[in-house]
Amino acid sequence: MKPSSHFTTISTPLPSEGLGEASIGIFGGSFNPIHNGHIALAKAFLEKENLNEVWFFVSPQNPFKVNQQLLADHLRLELVRKAIADNPHFRASDYEFQLPKPSYTWNTLQHLSHNYPTHRFTLLVGGDNWAAFDRWYHAEDILSNYKIVVYPRRGQEIDKSTLPTNVSLLQTPLIDVSSTDVRQRVEQGEDISKLVPEEILNDIQRLY
Repeated sequence: MKPSSHFTTISTPLPSEGLGEASIGIFGGSFNPIHNGHIALAKAFLEKENLNEVWFFVSPQNPFKVNQQLLADHLRLELVRKAIADNPHFRASDYEFQLPKPSYTWNTLQHLSHNYPTHRFTLLVGGDNWAAFDRWYHAEDILSNYKIVVYPRRGQEIDKSTLPTNVSLLQTPLIDVSSTDVRQRVEQGEDISKLVPEEILNDIQRLY
């Protein structure tokens, strides 16, 4: 199974590359920048949910962070591509770059389901986003049509008994690092070698 580096269009379905019916995990985020915590989380998502692949969807704009200063879309995408290049079960995608902004998860999932009708998509959501899930665009439709896996954020506890039937909690140790931490350390000239993949260490220090 050879992973493609990114999706180039949403108008025509891409080859399934032999996957046929497949379980695909969707890991969306700004990845500003991607770090070791993201990688560890994606690996746990892949293994614990028995997924065929995890697709990293780099978001051009978060509906709830419209004023956030982001590194250019193509640069964040390239960092993700380089960071996950050695894992054949990971893909980096510019899929949402082609959709109207701000990017909404419901729109993305609808396009994916149309273009990949034999694939089953599972959405990975952070605990902070889950807490505000009722504010999401078409939240009820997402709940009705897709499985959701929630992972707790730093210092956050989630009561499994409160989760709907198609929502589960990802039980895995989390690396205590955030993209904000990485950016701040770079700005202050501090070492980030243990926080980000070695393949993109120099790039992050140069770009941020």
